[in-house]
Amino acid sequence: MKRYYIILAVLLFGATACTKNFEDYNTDNTGVSTGQLKPDFNDVGIYLLQAERSIINFSGGGDPNSYQVQQNLNADMFSGYFMSPNPFNGGLNNTNYFMMTGWNGEAFKVGYLNIMSPISKLRANRIDTSFPAVWAVAQIVQVAGMSRVTDIYGPIPYSKAGSSKTDLAYDSQEEIYKRFFLELDTATANLQTFINSGKTLPFSFAKFDLVYGGSFTKWLQFANSLRLRLAMHIVKADATTAQAQAEKALNPSNGGVITNNSGNMAVQVGGSFTNPLVYIDRNWGDTRIGADIACYLNGYNDPRISAYLGKSTDKNISSQYIGIRLGAVTSSNIKDDYIGYSALGSGFSLATPVQIMTAAEVYFLQAEVALRGWANAGGTAQEMYNQGITTSMNQWNVAIGGYLSDATSTPADYVDPKNSDNNEVAQSAITIAWDDAALPAVKMERVMTQKWIAMFPEGQEAWTEHRRTGYPKLFPVKHNQSSGVVSDAEGVRRLPYPQQEYNTNATELNKGISLLGGADNAATRLWWDKN
Repeated sequence: MKRYYIILAVLLFGATACTKNFEDYNTDNTGVSTGQLKPDFNDVGIYLLQAERSIINFSGGGDPNSYQVQQNLNADMFSGYFMSPNPFNGGLNNTNYFMMTGWNGEAFKVGYLNIMSPISKLRANRIDTSFPAVWAVAQIVQVAGMSRVTDIYGPIPYSKAGSSKTDLAYDSQEEIYKRFFLELDTATANLQTFINSGKTLPFSFAKFDLVYGGSFTKWLQFANSLRLRLAMHIVKADATTAQAQAEKALNPSNGGVITNNSGNMAVQVGGSFTNPLVYIDRNWGDTRIGADIACYLNGYNDPRISAYLGKSTDKNISSQYIGIRLGAVTSSNIKDDYIGYSALGSGFSLATPVQIMTAAEVYFLQAEVALRGWANAGGTAQEMYNQGITTSMNQWNVAIGGYLSDATSTPADYVDPKNSDNNEVAQSAITIAWDDAALPAVKMERVMTQKWIAMFPEGQEAWTEHRRTGYPKLFPVKHNQSSGVVSDAEGVRRLPYPQQEYNTNATELNKGISLLGGADNAATRLWWDKN
């Protein structure tokens, strides 16, 4: 990971973080400004492309520093998918719960400068009234991106974003989610109206759309799928709203959800833009596979394992699929100790689109809807569960074999060939084959475990769902350097707010912390994160 000077000018005990030189964050917390659209509509494309790329942020020129601290060195690790072999900051960093101030503000910054700002510029140029279908896509991108930001921090400025450069009010997470659903209402209504009209735009929208190549029908299906995802996030905090929104999302009259892999929400890369996770893995060697995902795939003899994971390259370890346990890399270790553990597998290249949501995830969401006895699930929990697994196998072009009927395989224990002190027994004995006679909690664990496997490598949503449900069961962090703030059993529940907010928006930030309902640290649960 490259050294750099962070815009916020906050150094924690001399540690450096990774980011690009974005526009000055100190001058405007939202980065919102206005401009004039050119006659060729290129500004529409510029703003949309920036926002699409920033849901999971990646930059051109093979320099994905921002993504590394926006997601890889937090959610990707906490989800059980990845672990860094690099002992950043002398081995004291997020991977062992020593929370890095210089890293943990990146997702906040990207949300406002790279998502909210360009979309606000579209509205300032009246795209919402001139081209409602294009505005609908912008709204969907905003909800997709900012839902990740609030799910990282909790309360954030949202309804008033862009209204002021100082004293920017925070919204409760409950109010933010209500607003998300209203924005999706507007977006889906505008998309349906445009699709049904048979009209076309006076410019080529396809060249500005890195996801669906200009297909408004696919954007509509993603919007409904996103509504379903967000509905399930809040099921423990507001079950009534969750059910209503889930049933609305799955109502066929509303345009449908993603049903096959051609509808997967993944941002295309090309030119100077590469897949940031793959770049960090292949070019920098700063991320490796986590012990959790490796042990589940090994224990299940999962056909996706070679697509997800490469075999170890360390000459002292026989070629095997082996991950690194979270928190195992300390100041006494050097990068060379673990650089030879499993990297990303054959399913990934620098040209691989950046995955945000898949059809498989949607089927598992429908399985959960069915488990809860809600309407419009599309089938039984077993049918949706099996379809989710099958769709994931198809996504990765592997033969499913007898996987669905395997009632004996369980996750493997973790054995670290370099350091037996890191060894740990499997945290779960959940099997694969559906058992309709199982207890509800067992059925839920089965659904969520397979959903987690299918969502790889998208660590942000995987971390959110792990916090929401407790599944899959992950190994506890090996070395906990949080000074007692974060428990081994609970793990990191959120990221603390950026120091920049304390410096420039302290009054409103403190009100936001009151809305959070706990201390601004990594142990405080979000509104939807209930025991």
